[in-house]
Amino acid sequence: MRALTHPVRLALLEVLHMEGPMTATQAGEAIGESATTCSFHLRQLEKYGFVEEAGGGAGRRRPWRLVSRSMNFSGAGDAERSIAAGELAQLIFRRWLERYEAWSRVQDLDPAWAEVSGMAQSGNYLTLEEAAELRGEVLALFRRHAERVEDPSRRPAGARAVEMAFFLNPITGMPAEER
Repeated sequence: MRALTHPVRLALLEVLHMEGPMTATQAGEAIGESATTCSFHLRQLEKYGFVEEAGGGAGRRRPWRLVSRSMNFSGAGDAERSIAAGELAQLIFRRWLERYEAWSRVQDLDPAWAEVSGMAQSGNYLTLEEAAELRGEVLALFRRHAERVEDPSRRPAGARAVEMAFFLNPITGMPAEER
């Protein structure tokens, strides 16, 4: 998890997730970093098993790809892992929030996109089983169009890269209700 607590590494994972295999030079252009910086961080991500060479190139022209399209981090039962998982979650959350804030400042957004974009919040009382079921249903919705990320030829005309975030957590400091 500590390997991911660097913003360049997270940016590389994000761009590889959304755009597929690319060279360090291409990744650098996409995330606004030098090819040298991206090459170093890609090798670090490879060392920890997050990316691998995609084949079909050599030297600076070798493309990199994700080893896995999903990650799940938990520190349950281990204090050190819990701290690392919390730090990583905070870093990822700040990146999401920064992108949301940047989107909210766009003045010339297509009105139709403005209408369907935004955020929502809801509070409720759920059992552990209901929370697990709800999480599964939402994640299934997130995966509904996953093939479009993996295969750009499946993206319909007018498709844009979008980001969806989902948080489900007990609210601390609230009185627990027994029902």
